[in-house]
Amino acid sequence: MQIQPYLFFEGRCEEAIEFYRKTLGAEVTMLMRFKDSPEPPRDAAPGSENKILHAALQIGETTVMASDGRCLGKPNFQGFSLSVSAANDADAERLFKALADGGQVHQPLIKTFFSSRFGMLADRFGVNWMVLVPQPM
Repeated sequence: MQIQPYLFFEGRCEEAIEFYRKTLGAEVTMLMRFKDSPEPPRDAAPGSENKILHAALQIGETTVMASDGRCLGKPNFQGFSLSVSAANDADAERLFKALADGGQVHQPLIKTFFSSRFGMLADRFGVNWMVLVPQPM
């Protein structure tokens, strides 16, 4: 069994994809716009034909799926965080700085008992992230 995160950006998906390409090296493995759907969208806002109905992004070994959803405005992400493991402290610093650009830092990167670098933030789209350097078991 595999569980994959599916993010709804309410009209800002293309911008989010570009941001994650730049900051995390995400690769788009699938992208379908509303206008390309074999069935007309049921509840998307008028004028959303060029918005993204479904996308799949490969980020490292993880697939993250995304959509513009119903294109109703600002997304409201609550109740979860995506966790990204950095290879080392320098990589954690780079990822944290890039993801925090235009967002809000909740916990600056610090040394903890479980990681040489750990921090939490919400990116410019409101998605919560935890950046950490995994420690050997």
